[in-house]
Amino acid sequence: MHASIATVCLSGGLEEKMTACAEAGFDGIEVFEPDLVASDLSPEEIRARAERLGLTLDLYQPFRDFEGVTEDLLEANLRRAEARFEVMGRLGIDTVLVCSNVATATIDSDEVSAAQLRRLGDLAQRHGVRIAFEALAWGRYISDYRRAWRIVELADHPAVGTCLDSFHILSRGHDPAGIEEIPAEKIFFVQLADAPALSMDVLSWSRHHRLFPGEGDFDLPAFLAHVVRTGYSGPVSLEVFNDTFRQTAAGATAVHAYRSLIALADQTARREGRTDQLPTVPESAPAAGVDFVEIKAEDTTEVEIVLDQLGFAFRGQHRTKPVRLWSAGGARIVLNEQYARDLPPHVAGLGLQYDDVASAEARTAALGVTRVPRRMQAGEQRLPAFATPHGLELFFAERTRAGEPGWVDEFEHGLRATPEPDGVVAVDHVNLMSTWEDHDETVHFYTGVLGLEKGRSNQVASPHGLVRSRVLRTADGAVRLPLNVLPASRTQPTEHVALSCPDAIAVARRARERGMRLLPVPGNYYDDVRARFGLDPAFVERLREHQVLYDRDQQGEFLHFYTRQIGRLFIEVVQRIDAYDGYGAENAPVRLAAQSRLDRDGR
Repeated sequence: MHASIATVCLSGGLEEKMTACAEAGFDGIEVFEPDLVASDLSPEEIRARAERLGLTLDLYQPFRDFEGVTEDLLEANLRRAEARFEVMGRLGIDTVLVCSNVATATIDSDEVSAAQLRRLGDLAQRHGVRIAFEALAWGRYISDYRRAWRIVELADHPAVGTCLDSFHILSRGHDPAGIEEIPAEKIFFVQLADAPALSMDVLSWSRHHRLFPGEGDFDLPAFLAHVVRTGYSGPVSLEVFNDTFRQTAAGATAVHAYRSLIALADQTARREGRTDQLPTVPESAPAAGVDFVEIKAEDTTEVEIVLDQLGFAFRGQHRTKPVRLWSAGGARIVLNEQYARDLPPHVAGLGLQYDDVASAEARTAALGVTRVPRRMQAGEQRLPAFATPHGLELFFAERTRAGEPGWVDEFEHGLRATPEPDGVVAVDHVNLMSTWEDHDETVHFYTGVLGLEKGRSNQVASPHGLVRSRVLRTADGAVRLPLNVLPASRTQPTEHVALSCPDAIAVARRARERGMRLLPVPGNYYDDVRARFGLDPAFVERLREHQVLYDRDQQGEFLHFYTRQIGRLFIEVVQRIDAYDGYGAENAPVRLAAQSRLDRDGR
């Protein structure tokens, strides 16, 4: 597969974009005309620069509003086209994207449009150029790729073919299966973009909300599979208009884009058995569980107090690093004060268990994820580490089916872990934060690279605005990572670790006896929860006494409570009853309001 990308996807000037694309691994680029016009490099210099970088110049775009016009306007359009073809000759580009007319078309006739494209083909052929005709989703008369193909067929010209763009096809709900009826030699170019499912005018949707593959709701593996089945072997290119990507560093966005394209190709190749036509990366099963959570701070004393109140045992100090381990059941919390000057407590790392660490490591590395260097001494267990787009460090560990992982033995002078009755037994989920700039890339990282499933995007009301949230998880729920984006008004992100237990009220009671001040829940909440669920008054009083919240759905019940915030961190303890699989989302506004009051009042 020849991997390409449109320069419109990236921020910066044309030179910067070209360098970023080459360093990310792309084979070629589409030159977006405004990028060329704004560049102080001549077409010849751009061509030479591409050769030095090892990039091909695959497409010149866009050429707009050509077909379906009167004769006098057609003549003007042909003069305009010839000027573009001359520039393309200087660049060494042999394919131009011609978009269906959205502004000046006045003739709704396939025959007229075909005849005009035929004349354009004659002119293009004299310049050694091919015409890739594309149906824009908002084209005045031609908005369906199947109609665009019929017109290309009618034009019957060797220099006139079609361009297939996933956004223009899938945003209109058109069936992409018809792609397979187009001969491969008449598909001159293929462009890919994902997008979230939105209800808005398609032009605004296209111009501001496209995403890289795997980040939205389009079925791009199925789309690409239809293309592959035709025998198409030309460039597969990303064309993503997105306000965020055009504000972030070109290098980082290009790496993000390339990873998404290769992950899509790998997914499609394996799904379709086309590993000979599309690039693949090593396969890996998703993580089998959470091995540990790393909390980093200059001083982790307050976190240790909370862990002790929750029934955790101090397991010792690492023999070579300023790192301590606490555990309760299968929940392990690593406290790290190394390189943490002035940092408040926050979730800095997450250990994931795999049945085959080597495969997980190979896949992650093959997709260009940055490794995190980790100092090791003799006798220490190797834990491959990678950096996520939102700053968390991920560690890969071998799954332990019985007993504790081997790295626990590196911690000395601690206490034996004695399970408490009905106490904490495991990490239920880790609630993470991302900025609005890196949210989509982060979602793709966990799904496209690590193989987690992507839940629906939700919004939760807080005193500072809406919090956008999406759960990333394994199918069996062994790993659950709710990912939140805070409102822009909140500059201090918060994260939390949720611990599972068989009796949340018992854990809360013991924690309070040990001096814990839980997050206060207003009395109005308990009046409401009693009315909504018809709960026994005595049970509601027990919930109220221990500041435990409640939820219920058709699958089961959910009890949970929160510690107060420590730095950027707080801890949640949860009890899932029967098959309850949610996260108490209805209670999130209560929790957010309570935290806001404490933050405001300084308590």
